[in-house]
Amino acid sequence: MSVVKEIIKIENDSLCFGNYLLEEKNKVDNFIFENDKYKVKTYNKITRLEKNDKLIMETIPGSTIRNFNMSEKKIYFSAEGLDDTQITFDLQVNKNYEIEIDNILIGTEKSSAFGKLCFSVNLSDTPKDIKIRLVD
Repeated sequence: MSVVKEIIKIENDSLCFGNYLLEEKNKVDNFIFENDKYKVKTYNKITRLEKNDKLIMETIPGSTIRNFNMSEKKIYFSAEGLDDTQITFDLQVNKNYEIEIDNILIGTEKSSAFGKLCFSVNLSDTPKDIKIRLVD
């Protein structure tokens, strides 16, 4: 696969964003998709997605995210990048979420009292399919 040269775009009715190969910060603000306003900041150190001025997800270091779909109960996307990557979502407070990577359940994590859900995945230029599902 390749990075998203446009920083954010719509592909197959889903969002694709991020470019982990950029040396300098790049951002796109006011990108409209399904009546919501998105903002992406990305480069090799971080990729951050906001929806209607609220953090949705962040990866450290930066990554490329494809086929991003998110509802109240599930999130799925593919990710590529370099090395061990921490992925953080801003979700519901104190809820349990199952995390699956490439169709392997890696476990259940509880979001924090602030709604943060964090996990790590070893990324490369071969995309990994990631699914997160609310279990309670």
